[in-house]
Amino acid sequence: MSRILQVPASLSFIAPLLTRLVIGYAFYLTGRGKLANPEQTTGFFNRLGIPFPAANATFIGYLETFGGLLLILGLATRPAAALLACTMFVALITAHREDFIKTIGGDLTDIPALMFLLPLLWLVFFGPGKVSFDALIARKFGRKKELR
Repeated sequence: MSRILQVPASLSFIAPLLTRLVIGYAFYLTGRGKLANPEQTTGFFNRLGIPFPAANATFIGYLETFGGLLLILGLATRPAAALLACTMFVALITAHREDFIKTIGGDLTDIPALMFLLPLLWLVFFGPGKVSFDALIARKFGRKKELR
């Protein structure tokens, strides 16, 4: 029986790796889109009532672009995921607020900000996994905590 359990354990690196790659690439694309169309993003943020819409649009564009790249690499994963999770929380209470309120008790998978927030929180709490630059750095300096 223990041999059967060894197979999933030996493949446990796949879940955080795929999560980082998929979520990181999605953020990279959305951030790049925001930076390519700053006027559109600024207008959207202005309609949502977000203060300093131009500055926030630029900041979020860079955060999503570079935060996504950091997730892909598995470098500074927890801080990058935490910052991106904050942006998804803000999106949830601004852009997706009405959808969230209407959907409580229904199909929450229709709310993109929530679907991005949950895997980001998972990365914050459980880390980047063994196949990451964070884990490589942890091994180099003898810290096993990052190796989850």
